[in-house]
Amino acid sequence: MSRIGKKPIPVPAGVKVRIADGVVYAGGPKGKVSQALVAGIGAEANDNQLQVTRQDDERQTRASHGLMRALIANAVQGVSQGFTKTLDIVGVGFRAEVKGKQLHMALGYSHPVVFAIPQGIDVAVEKNTRITVSGPDRQQVGQVASEIRNLRPPDIYKGKGVRYSDERLRLKVGKAGSK
Repeated sequence: MSRIGKKPIPVPAGVKVRIADGVVYAGGPKGKVSQALVAGIGAEANDNQLQVTRQDDERQTRASHGLMRALIANAVQGVSQGFTKTLDIVGVGFRAEVKGKQLHMALGYSHPVVFAIPQGIDVAVEKNTRITVSGPDRQQVGQVASEIRNLRPPDIYKGKGVRYSDERLRLKVGKAGSK
């Protein structure tokens, strides 16, 4: 039995969980998230707890048991507390601002970079250089943050570009420092 898979998922107050047709639906103050169950995995809702069960002991089912429990726990946590990723823009003249449902950035290119913010994701900019991506779906928040970072990844020599705020860069020594 999976150690992670057999742990019950606590459902906080204010979160509604519904299981129908192999899909777990979670709704709360931060939004709504649905998670499809893999074949051979089931879920049961008891008073303020969710239990993820598996039907057999086949290799693929055992491998998916802990994964499905973690994904459902992320959905429950996302609709109650939400997830955030923070990015920093480093560079002279590099800045960002939110205009409607678009993120406008000056990243050192000859043109401004415009990023369309997807449905269900909130983007906030502080001090023109700190971008906060938040939302109820952990996978979508991480994907949007990754797409924003890939617009101008950090330079390996000077460190200029868009990076995660907790990211540590190892800068390379230029040709002047090699002697």
